Amino acid sequence: MATKPTRREFLRDAAVVAGGAALAGALPAVTANAQGAKAPEAKIGSQLIGKLEGPELVLDAAKWPKKFAEAPMLADMVKAGKLPPVEKRVPDEPMVVKPLQSIGRYGGTWRRGFTGPGDSENGNRIVSTDKILFWDYTGTKVMPCVAKEWKQSDDGKSVTISLRKGMKWSDGAPFTANDFVFWYEEVYLNKDLVPTRHPDFMANGKSGAIRKVDDATVVFEFQDPNFLFVDILAGSTAIGGGQATQAQGGRSMGAYMPAHYIKQYLPKFSSKEEVEKKAKAAGFDGWVSYIKNRWDWGLNPELPVLTPWKTVSPINTPTWVLERNPYYMGVDTAGNQLPYIDRISMTLAENLEVLNLRAIAGQYDLQERHTALNKLPVFLENRAKGGYDVRLDPALNGSDATLQTNQAYEADPEIAKWLHTSDFRRALSMGIDRDQLNETFWVGVGTPGSVAPAESLPYSPGPDWRKKWSTLDVKQANALLDKIGLSKKDGEGYRLRTDGKGRLRLELQTSAGAFVPHTQIAEMIKEQWKKIGIQADVKEMERSLFFTRAASNEHQIALWANDGSEVLFLFPRHALPLDPIQALLGTPIARWFASNGAQGKGPKDPRMISALELYRSANGKKTQERYKIAQDIWKILVDEQYSIGTVGLSPATMGVRIVSNKLGNIPSRQTNAQHARTPCSSHPTTFFYKA
Repeated sequence: MATKPTRREFLRDAAVVAGGAALAGALPAVTANAQGAKAPEAKIGSQLIGKLEGPELVLDAAKWPKKFAEAPMLADMVKAGKLPPVEKRVPDEPMVVKPLQSIGRYGGTWRRGFTGPGDSENGNRIVSTDKILFWDYTGTKVMPCVAKEWKQSDDGKSVTISLRKGMKWSDGAPFTANDFVFWYEEVYLNKDLVPTRHPDFMANGKSGAIRKVDDATVVFEFQDPNFLFVDILAGSTAIGGGQATQAQGGRSMGAYMPAHYIKQYLPKFSSKEEVEKKAKAAGFDGWVSYIKNRWDWGLNPELPVLTPWKTVSPINTPTWVLERNPYYMGVDTAGNQLPYIDRISMTLAENLEVLNLRAIAGQYDLQERHTALNKLPVFLENRAKGGYDVRLDPALNGSDATLQTNQAYEADPEIAKWLHTSDFRRALSMGIDRDQLNETFWVGVGTPGSVAPAESLPYSPGPDWRKKWSTLDVKQANALLDKIGLSKKDGEGYRLRTDGKGRLRLELQTSAGAFVPHTQIAEMIKEQWKKIGIQADVKEMERSLFFTRAASNEHQIALWANDGSEVLFLFPRHALPLDPIQALLGTPIARWFASNGAQGKGPKDPRMISALELYRSANGKKTQERYKIAQDIWKILVDEQYSIGTVGLSPATMGVRIVSNKLGNIPSRQTNAQHARTPCSSHPTTFFYKA
């Protein structure tokens, strides 16, 4: 009789080589061991990491299919006269996808879990093929998406986008360059809707513009060179993120919108009185909040979209349901209109424990979001029973639980003074026992260290910067705190404020919907900080409230991952306070940066100013120069410890993939990175039920 493996034995058979991935922003592939060489001892989880693979796009129009087929549910609608035939719905120039393994079968409902209205990323990461450009499955090569092709001028000042001829919105209306011009002129330049210009649409601090050439051609133009802009259009950015990502959750970005539908909610096209009347009748406080609700694809099933699935039951209900878009632009190499799967049904989970228990029970067909790394032994034990497999997709960001100190905090001058003091932040960092955190919450498969990205990346400042100020040293931490004037303690050993108002207490703000248990991690850090005399008060809140407080500049220290920062210029918000949409390091600073000082409040710290100036200089530089700039920025960020890293280079964020054995065309391993919109770079439209 076989002996049941222990938890550790499961992990030994299945552990992770942290930071060993080859992805993200043209990083070099990891060097493989030479054949015959003695293999190093397998690290925990390594057997669960498969080969990086995925579907490919067919770019040669001569190889595109000439005839098209469609899902039975749509064929029935065509027969009933409710829908034009597929030949009239698919663009003249479709996006042709070669599936990973085989042509799929139509039908089925993809079962997932989500955590409520604040979990919009759960859906938009699946449908994000409405971006202008996209990254291939390796995360290293820019590919066409909504755009058929693109061309950047030699001087870097413009990018011309050619759209796919005959492409339509989900309601059948034509999708043209007018939808870009509408977004630019009526939304982006409308100060009621976009009070602060966005850095992603700037070069050297100067805003870009959109110009129509003809119905199928638009040009993004800048006054100064912007060689980075093609990558920005393909990234998870405010301008390139597409309608699904950037017109959701109150955002107003994405570079285009369905003008024929959105116009009715703008005062310019009727009157202020009329749109206010509509807003009040719908229960909103004004037309601005109402229009943002109307262009949110997760909230408004009536909204025309370009995505492969569209909402039919909104995100603020117990079951968020998406259904195929009959006008989706994608087909497979046999001419079958994508997606293969009819519906996506996401069931509300009251908390992450419930979601993980459902995953363990096999109630989800594919779930890589909110599946906890510390549940890995249980996932493995229940694979056969639940009818699923487990895959690990390591990411390359430095820290999955990052203490973001608010560099614009002002509410309590005493706390603000210390948050803005380098040696105070360094002491906090050295007071953290990262090995204990790694063993407890990452089951030992993460890598302790700073916020710096993996050393395999060209953005890395070097191996020393993973450790700098980021290893446990209680003695040095105490010495630093004494040195800066926090030497007095109360009877319990906690340090006292210098303004005579008692014990110095720091608030650690956490979100209940995080990928790793930030609240429990914060509680452990709270215990660890007792050895350096620092009182921490952990405050958990719902995810939307977490970001609302941060946007209102109310938090002192917020815990969040720094995912995306590994490709610094495509998702910098977790490393630098420069994105007005989200800036845990200080929203007023982000507004100041985006507005060139006209709004918000600039930082006083000269090294923060240097980091922001370096970032601004990057757009005009070519690739190798940008790498050097990124390395210099990381050296500042790690030395200053504005963000305090704990454990990262792991699959903890969206890298624990639970996959039903019934699904086909699932990659062994997929790119796990913000800029690739995990799991969208794997083209979920090609996933299918084998039977």
